[in-house]
Amino acid sequence: MRSVYLDHSATTYVRPEVLEAMLPYFSEIFGNASSIHMTGQKARKALEESRAQVADLIHADHKEVFFTSGGTESDNMAIKGVALANASKGKHIITSSIEHHAILNPCHVMEEQGFKITYLPVDKYGIVNPDDVKKALKSDTILVSIMLANNEIGTIQPIAEIGKLLKGKGIIFHTDAVQAAGKIAIDVNQLNVDLLTISAHKMYGPKGTGALYIRQGTKIDPLLHGGHHEYTRRPGTENIAGIVGLAKALTLACAEIPEFTSRMTKLRDKLEKGIKDKISDVQLNGHPAKRLPNLLNMSFKYVEGESILLALDLKGIAASTGSACTSGSVEPSHVLLAMHVPPEIAQGSLRFSLGRVNTEEDIDYVIETLPPIIQKLREMSPLYKGKK
Repeated sequence: MRSVYLDHSATTYVRPEVLEAMLPYFSEIFGNASSIHMTGQKARKALEESRAQVADLIHADHKEVFFTSGGTESDNMAIKGVALANASKGKHIITSSIEHHAILNPCHVMEEQGFKITYLPVDKYGIVNPDDVKKALKSDTILVSIMLANNEIGTIQPIAEIGKLLKGKGIIFHTDAVQAAGKIAIDVNQLNVDLLTISAHKMYGPKGTGALYIRQGTKIDPLLHGGHHEYTRRPGTENIAGIVGLAKALTLACAEIPEFTSRMTKLRDKLEKGIKDKISDVQLNGHPAKRLPNLLNMSFKYVEGESILLALDLKGIAASTGSACTSGSVEPSHVLLAMHVPPEIAQGSLRFSLGRVNTEEDIDYVIETLPPIIQKLREMSPLYKGKK
């Protein structure tokens, strides 16, 4: 049976080049980067070289890049760290209704601590209107956090425009770039952001490693307290192998963005057209143009996404019903609901996220396999029978 992996937004494999770069730091260069002897200083050299690599790729200063355990920690640090450090100035935070739960849940926690959170709406394409950000600003607003690209529908937000309107207002601006990094070019200065989140395992790097860009002068508290690692921002012995892997993965991905964009767009559009040509009552979720090149989210009316997913899995096709971090939830996607997709249609959504290994033959196989699955499930659906 053919195996087709279309869940690269959940995670990716570690590229051979990345693994090769990491291997020496598990056994040969195993020192603690805080040790002053030669073994430790070899690790320190790798740490700082990786920091400089990441900084150059996002057009930041090397002292503005801090390594973490992943996107969730970086997002938590951005929300909680800024909130706690700036509470004397104000307790109002603005975010969007379609953020990843690594943003939404820390916001809920801060609400319990007396902070006021504004959750901005999105349009039918899942895009935040910069004017809504402007209207939501208050005298005590200290932080705005809007993701660069959505993890479920791939929609790319007008971050540079939002950042421009926040300039000079003394408001810290964060963007979660976990899905965008390595797929679209990132320049923290053009985006006008003060904080930016990156995760290695979304771009063919190792799990358990991330980074947070913090613009110099940004007032932020650490989440953890311990030693003086990461310029006192993030204590704990650094994961040198993972950090080297993140830097290598981002370097490779950024160099390949033009080719990746061209090939992924072609495959994604072929999949979308094939589905629309062969299956009735389907809809695209997200913006038709302003989206990541490798992501396709579609709703199949009258059926449940989880049932489609299980049937596809039996045929060797891996996809998802939305964010991997909400797997097991029976609730419709909060992203689609925020876009005013009816719950019964939102329940029938699938996310196909393509990657480097995917081929035209993979897409052909999905287009051939999916229609009979949908038809079979619809024949069992009372909603579909009612329509007939």
